[in-house]
Amino acid sequence: MASKSEAPEPKSPPGAGKDSSRFKEGPPLYASVSKGSDTDGNGTKQKPFKTVLHCLLSIDIEQCPEIYVDGREKAEWDLISKNAFKNVMKAYRKAKLEAEPKAKPTTALPQKQSDIYIKMDPTLPPAISVKIRGTSKCIGKRIKVQGWVDSKRQQGKNMIFVILRDGSGFLQCLLIGNQCLTPEALALSLESTVSIWGEVGYVKEGQSAPGGLEVVADYWELVGSSPSGGTEAIVNETSKVELQLDQRHLMLRTEPLANTFRLRSGITQCFREHYFAKGYVEVTPPTLVQTQVEGGSTLFKLNYFGQPAYLTQSSQLYLETVIPSLGDVFCISQSYRAEGSHTRRHLSEYTHIEGECPFVTFDELLDSLEDIIVDVAQRVMDSSFGKLLREVNPKFVVPKRPFKRITYADAIKYLREHDIKKDDDTYYEYGEDIPEKPERTMTDQIDSPVMLIRFPVNIKSFYMAKCADNPDETESVDVLLPGVGEVIGGSMRSSKYDELLEGFKREGIDPKPYYWYLDQRKFGTCPHGGYGLGLDRFLTWILGKFHIREVVLYPRLTDRCTP
Repeated sequence: MASKSEAPEPKSPPGAGKDSSRFKEGPPLYASVSKGSDTDGNGTKQKPFKTVLHCLLSIDIEQCPEIYVDGREKAEWDLISKNAFKNVMKAYRKAKLEAEPKAKPTTALPQKQSDIYIKMDPTLPPAISVKIRGTSKCIGKRIKVQGWVDSKRQQGKNMIFVILRDGSGFLQCLLIGNQCLTPEALALSLESTVSIWGEVGYVKEGQSAPGGLEVVADYWELVGSSPSGGTEAIVNETSKVELQLDQRHLMLRTEPLANTFRLRSGITQCFREHYFAKGYVEVTPPTLVQTQVEGGSTLFKLNYFGQPAYLTQSSQLYLETVIPSLGDVFCISQSYRAEGSHTRRHLSEYTHIEGECPFVTFDELLDSLEDIIVDVAQRVMDSSFGKLLREVNPKFVVPKRPFKRITYADAIKYLREHDIKKDDDTYYEYGEDIPEKPERTMTDQIDSPVMLIRFPVNIKSFYMAKCADNPDETESVDVLLPGVGEVIGGSMRSSKYDELLEGFKREGIDPKPYYWYLDQRKFGTCPHGGYGLGLDRFLTWILGKFHIREVVLYPRLTDRCTP
């Protein structure tokens, strides 16, 4: 029995099985991204390293003991998984290979490798500084390119192939001779930043490179170094989701995420092109407000110089104030909802595309919502981003019009007829809100876009207009897309002063702070309608992603506001 002074050895997690057999006897090592340090750590539980790579570099690899990393859920430590260990071993081998020339200089070299330095040849013609995307226009010319080392391959002692990345593309660069033997070359690792001068040309027949081009360097400089193994020594695509989110700033360097945000930019551009083609005017409403739009329980409250204020839930009310002067308007802005929802489509901060249109009917509003989804999707497919979208989501097909229109009452019947129940095994009744899960289940079964219309007054917001043929229902709509659910929420707005006051009373809202909104019904009211489209949900749908966090730069969730 161990004495009280002896710390018990950590046990392998259940299911480790043969996975732990690759480790040898000896004191275990610990690595923690959140608590460790590669500078001051020693690999113990009390002073862990930051990365597993430093654990391996600190020992004789042939006698590798068990290695523990940040634990899942409530566990403080977990034995490193087989896949994670395999990925770090790749980085370890690269680090050793890169360091090998220093340890074993060849007798053929005229001097010590660490003493070799290179200079730019002043007789060469001036270089043209270009982004990688512009190199195809510079064939046969001397250029200067700068970027990050995305990959590196050493061929012998005097040849290094570097794939350079600068955000505009990828380019193969070839370092030769003494360029490969400088101290900077021997320590060159992934994600280092470099400047490379040389002539750009086509790769030799039978060889391949990004874009079929290659720069043979005549000079290069190290701009910024990177730890051995690059970012993969800390996080990669097989890492746990929480670690990936903690290290989002590093994950953003990976090609899948880079493609996602390149497409996000292009799709946002297509939304703007759609609106401008239709004659809309873009406006920028405030996001610090003193009024609610979608219910007080989901407001983020703050102190605004001694006054109560909120982060906006929607810019709708402000858009309504400018339609008398600008006509059809839209905005692309951030909105905030303090909801406690933990679904794969909810965010606390999201990008909201909102539009308001004067002098429209409900049917015209519904037609415009179909148009925006189909037109934007088609614009993306026809644009320069279409090829990338097909690579990211090969199954995507532009939906066809008209969308299926189902009343709220018929949706309640559908849920009952298809045995879609609540968690307590009871059916949804008329007058109850239809939550996200059954709504999405219905849409996925129909397998095409659905426009859910005419919701009861009691479950919709104060500003929604009532149906002329049934004052208990609103001229409202939720546009549902397969795999995601609700992407757009819209309605005709109540244009009657008394009806709007009734809505304030029903919701228990003091109308005084809304004087400016009520004035729209006093000074030339008109029938009008609008909507809010969640760009992040639209992207989740069109890119075929499972979770909304995959399409957001730095997702803000109920338990995350970092980094």
